Amino acid sequence: MQKRISTLPFHDTPEQAKKLDEVIAGLKGQAGAVMPALHQAQDIYGYLPMEVQKKIADGLGVSLEEVYGVSTFYSQFSLTPKGRNHISVCLGTACYVKGSDKVLDRIVEKLHIQPEECTEDGLFSLTACRCIGACGLAPVMMINEDVYGRLAPEDVDGILEKYAE
Repeated sequence: MQKRISTLPFHDTPEQAKKLDEVIAGLKGQAGAVMPALHQAQDIYGYLPMEVQKKIADGLGVSLEEVYGVSTFYSQFSLTPKGRNHISVCLGTACYVKGSDKVLDRIVEKLHIQPEECTEDGLFSLTACRCIGACGLAPVMMINEDVYGRLAPEDVDGILEKYAE
């Protein structure tokens, strides 16, 4: 699945910018600095917006293409912000066979976002993942650390309402 780039405007704080500057300064001139810079930047911002990737590239003296290539190759990096409530819908075999695609479709319809996107208010973000590890409860989704199993599309609205309050 191709990673999406966030369409939400990027905002950082002076504290975040200072921390990123310190990270870059500490790694400048080191071989293989892109990977640790991206990890630390994601810890600072929660994701890797293009503005941060450009600052890393410029600061480390590498191409933006190299930074972007690393950030899109490794699954632990996110190019989109995570909402206060992060939804993961399992599309693994057991869940998919039992209708998780329809559960995902209902979430997309209800929140007006696609997988790897965040609602404009920052309340929800959505990921379609390969396995949550709860195959016996298929189809399954998680919201933050809460697991919901044996779902039907009509269950989605009530579950999301609990997190919207």
